[in-house]
Amino acid sequence: MRSASEAVRGLAAPMKSLARDVLACLRFFTRAPVPNLAMERDPFGLPDFSRAAGALGLVGALIGAFAAAVLLLAVAFGLSSGPAAAFALVALVAATGALHEDGLADVADGFGGGQSAESKLAIMKDSRIGSFGAAALVLCLLLRWTLLASLSSAGAGLAATALVSAGAVSRVAALAPMVLLAPARRSGAGAALGRPSPRALAVAAASAAFIGLAPALAREAPIWPLLGCALAVAATWLTAMLSRRQIGGFTGDVVGAAQQAAEIAYLSALCMGVRWLA
Repeated sequence: MRSASEAVRGLAAPMKSLARDVLACLRFFTRAPVPNLAMERDPFGLPDFSRAAGALGLVGALIGAFAAAVLLLAVAFGLSSGPAAAFALVALVAATGALHEDGLADVADGFGGGQSAESKLAIMKDSRIGSFGAAALVLCLLLRWTLLASLSSAGAGLAATALVSAGAVSRVAALAPMVLLAPARRSGAGAALGRPSPRALAVAAASAAFIGLAPALAREAPIWPLLGCALAVAATWLTAMLSRRQIGGFTGDVVGAAQQAAEIAYLSALCMGVRWLA
């Protein structure tokens, strides 16, 4: 039989790999001051997303946990559900540097304003925001705020749990364009990220499913978080199909837009079942 020390050594390598993947994803997807860890060779800071994608569920949950802590703190100081939800959204945007929101705005501008695939891609690459992008941003933030405020009014704990779960589910579901499509450009973040390996995809999906069902495990109402996971996947699939029709593939902006769509879809399902979850 293996000794305890051998078992510990056997776990050391996988844990070290997981920690490295979590730090790599945190460095790429957030503004957290994470060291480079010898990733200078990749201009976008994520050298092996085919493996690191497996950590996305955990990283998404950590980002959601940061916003959840802000929401709970706001409620503890006496703020009502509306302002508390707004502060949680501020925390999400600040933590990620509006990475996903920027992607959504670029996709809305490109898909809405371009006439050909080439012109759409050119518009998406332009850092300036247009009317389509501004409208998409406002509507998206309004939807997320309304959904979070509704959950918070039913219970701050429920809203905090939803933030953690939505963070994990939406970021893993947003892998759909990368799995289903080829990069629309030969260069750029989308092409640099690559495609998650089957193993990384399975790990990410398993972790997101477990974290996504947290509201159900706490309140014995599994149907609504399950519906949320299903709607999140459907939303990202639709985003991928739209992107294929519009530009023939995906970009990093499309992945960001898919994450926003998945988050709204998941939170919407929880709001549908709020009377059973609260």
